[in-house]
Amino acid sequence: MTDEEAGGPAEGAGGGRIRSIAVHREDVASALEATLRSDREVVLRVTPPFSGRMRARLHAVDHGTAGKEAGGSETSERDGDAPTPIHVDPRDLVAEVPPYPEVDETAAAHPDADIETRRERHAEAVEGWRERVRGSIVDAVELEVDGETRAVDVTALG
Repeated sequence: MTDEEAGGPAEGAGGGRIRSIAVHREDVASALEATLRSDREVVLRVTPPFSGRMRARLHAVDHGTAGKEAGGSETSERDGDAPTPIHVDPRDLVAEVPPYPEVDETAAAHPDADIETRRERHAEAVEGWRERVRGSIVDAVELEVDGETRAVDVTALG
């Protein structure tokens, strides 16, 4: 089946052609951790030209250089008709976001431990959190594409 048969020529080169996105589990964990731990917006970005199967890669959004459209896509300053990248919130790619382990929680759980032991325990807690995130990637996600919401399959790599 060709892309025209699957989606029709009206979808052209826009995001409406996307049927699935592939994400690396480590990228999802890193994006989610950065989003939860800082005031930066870190997403998985799908960039044009679009096709049926796309790769979503780790991307830190810089709000100083581009505007934002509703739905999280960057606005295009070069051509109003050109497709813009699609931003996928890492929280949307995880079935249930576990609470991030805080340093104070680790210290409270091990009050008699020395500083180095607390650091090790906290690093273990963070790695356990990352492992839970990597293991709970969803099978599908809804994307806002061309003003419409559509479900696409998610393939987890790694």
